[in-house]
Amino acid sequence: MIKEKVVMITGASKGLGRALVLAFAKEGARLAICSRSSEGLHAVKSEAEALGAEVLAVIADVSIARDVERFVAMTEETYGQTDVLINNASILGPSPMPLLLDYPEEDFAEVLRVNAISPFLVTRRVISGMLQRNQGSIINVTSEAGHIGYAGWGAYGISKFAVEGLTQTWANELESTNVRVNLVDPGEMDTEMHQLAVPDCDYPLAKPEEVVDIFLYLASEKSVGINGRRFEAQEFSGEL
Repeated sequence: MIKEKVVMITGASKGLGRALVLAFAKEGARLAICSRSSEGLHAVKSEAEALGAEVLAVIADVSIARDVERFVAMTEETYGQTDVLINNASILGPSPMPLLLDYPEEDFAEVLRVNAISPFLVTRRVISGMLQRNQGSIINVTSEAGHIGYAGWGAYGISKFAVEGLTQTWANELESTNVRVNLVDPGEMDTEMHQLAVPDCDYPLAKPEEVVDIFLYLASEKSVGINGRRFEAQEFSGEL
């Protein structure tokens, strides 16, 4: 059951984040969502509330520790706890993506800060409460580019490699508890980020709302005991 669970989603204003907010709203979850800017965030908050969900929406940069503290503290003040954390926030970096030889240092650092440091900061802050209750689910969003090195995917791909290592380490450290940490690769989707990454794309893409089922599964009690796994969202059939 997901109804009444407190689900925290970072990078919630568009793309996969927005689709996740609406999917969990339909399941009756209580939502804590954030984005670095207000553009889109309040719109998706209104959409989720129209579905009957309770939504806390906070403007926050989760790569900055003080913003993480504020976001999590507001969530705990509003709901008392966090049951599910989805680390979705990420940025692509320069578009078109330069080769590593030409990659600007400042952009490289920012991509790693947002994509790799953010899930560490948010997980570290949220996980203590999960451990006290000895239950919780953390879902980190990865990419095929974080599983196989591709020329031209630069800092984005490297940052997702870091997310995969972070997930495996958290999962191993938590294996004796009922807190689970897993990875989801949503695959190529029809999003603004994909348009920037592959501007000449000439093949069909999944819609973000078509890949949410694995997230709902990992947030539910059906996935208790599943820890340290990597899932391909577009291949998930709803059964394991």
